[in-house]
Amino acid sequence: MMLDHQYTIRAMSRPEVEFAVDWAASEGWNPGLYDAGCFYAADPEGFLIGLLGDEPVACISVVKYGALFGFLGFYIVKPEYRGMGYGLGIWNAGLTRLQGRTVGLDGVIAQQKNYKKSGFTLAYRNIRYQGNGGGRNVPPDSSIVKLREIPFEDVNYYDKPFFPDDRKAFLRCWIDQKEGTALGVMQNGKLSGYGVIRPCRKGYKIGPLFSDTPLIAEKLFLALKATTSVDEPIFLDIPETNKEALDMVNRHKMNVVFETARMYTGEIPNLPVQKIFGVTTFELG
Repeated sequence: MMLDHQYTIRAMSRPEVEFAVDWAASEGWNPGLYDAGCFYAADPEGFLIGLLGDEPVACISVVKYGALFGFLGFYIVKPEYRGMGYGLGIWNAGLTRLQGRTVGLDGVIAQQKNYKKSGFTLAYRNIRYQGNGGGRNVPPDSSIVKLREIPFEDVNYYDKPFFPDDRKAFLRCWIDQKEGTALGVMQNGKLSGYGVIRPCRKGYKIGPLFSDTPLIAEKLFLALKATTSVDEPIFLDIPETNKEALDMVNRHKMNVVFETARMYTGEIPNLPVQKIFGVTTFELG
């Protein structure tokens, strides 16, 4: 299909990333209120916009992490311009930017067949659960600390096994974002789990939630949940292959509301999925 000669693709500016987040909200993806700043911090050149003349019609994120990994997200075409080749154009531009890297994505059900055609392989499903906030009667626990009280290098060191490549710039912003809460559990002087909760267009999302054990994961989950009110929904995205995480959400009567397929090109990264009780974000991995 021939694209309009006025169709151009370029990197987004920082304000334009806000526009991409708004589009994601219109698709029902419920992004965080302050996600855009941390997303941009991860890779300022990693967000592409497709313009028909001066009108934005498509976007995609193709964020580079370290030297070997990239993550693809925000693949959106304005509804009235779908089926005209603009999406494929920006898709190809995005994959070109990540050429030579292992690439991950969280694919919605409608697009998974197309992703397979582009060389993506299913690793596992991620399932979004919704439940109720609140729980301020959680007993005090001296092992739970605010993450900002821990040296950032210690947090980054703990985070490294959970992600295929370096994401220090993103992580530094993510754990300190506006109106968010980041907590860790210390055992024998070492971090043994941490989690972040942030406000979204609807309710709050917990992510990531990484933990050495199911007990620590639940301790963090309850403490993060307790920072919200009982009339606010909370959301948690978990790998379907983590049985202990599934048991936890079922104990707390959370319901399935959404799912994605975690897919990769090339070799699937060997991540400690059984310690991943909450995915950081579907948009950036």
